Formats: sequence, C-alpha cells, structure tokens
Amino acid sequence: MRVRASRIMNLGTNDIISGGAACHTMKIYTKTGDGGNTGLQGNLRIAKSHPRIMAYGAVDESNAAIGVALSHGVDGEITGILGAIQDDLFVVGADLSNPSLADTRNRVTPGMVLGLEATIDRLEQELEPLSNFILPGGGPAAASIHLARATIRRAETLAVALSETDEINASCIRYLNRLSDLFFILGRVVSKRAGCKETPWRPGKDRL
Repeated sequence: MRVRASRIMNLGTNDIISGGAACHTMKIYTKTGDGGNTGLQGNLRIAKSHPRIMAYGAVDESNAAIGVALSHGVDGEITGILGAIQDDLFVVGADLSNPSLADTRNRVTPGMVLGLEATIDRLEQELEPLSNFILPGGGPAAASIHLARATIRRAETLAVALSETDEINASCIRYLNRLSDLFFILGRVVSKRAGCKETPWRPGKDRL
C-alpha cells in the first residue's frame, strides 16, 4: 500500500519523488512512535511534543482544512489555486521536518512566496476595499477557507516559535505569512462569487 499523506513529511527525501507522491512502500503503522517520539529526516528522533513536530503538524492540519474547503465546492480557478497550495504545503512540511539546512532538497523557495504575492495582487483586483473588519463566513466554502486561514496563521506562529530555538529556512515563515493573507483574500473572493454579502464587524457599543 502507499504511505498516506500525513506521513510523507517523516519519510527520508529519497522516498519522495518530485511530484510529492511517496514511492516507498511500508506499513501504515510502525509502532516506533509508541514511546512518544518520532523520526525526522536524517534518522533523528525527537519527542512528539517538540516545537518542530508542532510546527509541521499544524502545516499538515492546514492542508487538511484546505481539503475541507475544497469539499464544499468552489469554481475551477479557486480549485486550481487550492490544489497547488496543498502541494506546496507538503514542501513546507518536509522543509520544517528536516533540521539539516545543508540538505537543500524539498525546501521552500523565495519564488514560492512571490507566487503567493502575485495571486493576492490578481485576486484583490476584483474586491472592493475594506473600511471595516469583516466576520468570517459567507457560505460553507468561504467559511471553511477562513477557518483554514486561522489554522495557517497558527502554523506560522509555531514555525516562528521553532525558529527561536532551532535554525530553520526563513522562507517557511514568509510563505506561511503570505499564505494566511492569501486565504483572507480567497475567503472574500469565494464569498463574492457565491453572491454572499460580507458582514462587517461592529464594536460592542454599536451592536445593540
């Protein structure tokens, strides 16, 4: 059987082909983590509570949240964007799971960050400027995208926390930062294309 997606980050780089699919066959359970530790690239083992595990675990969670958003149905353009990001997030997870920066395989690049910025700039052109904060919502797909945005923001925070104790590829943090910005824009775009009206946030004194 093939290795499920969430385990690819823990495989050695020789087990991953350029398309992101695992070509190494193994049992889905190994029992090696029953003692509370897990393997990293380079045959290193660390506690499952380590900041590195927390960081790329949140990346994996973000990828799953994007899958939920896709399940609600979005147009072809948004589907393509989200699918490409899911592929990218495997690179982010592989990068964070490999503490040896001398190994340059499966690393986030500045070009990946620039690609997000270009997508933000393009999509933002179809939106009206905001004069207020807006509440997350706008239908199931848009709401799911906003939830994914919050998950991505947490992944970024955990990557920053990891960088305070371990040296990591700085492009990972930049990518996650831009990605959360993109998901704010995506939530608005999906909501608008679905014909949903945005709900502005009103301070407490104005709600009653």
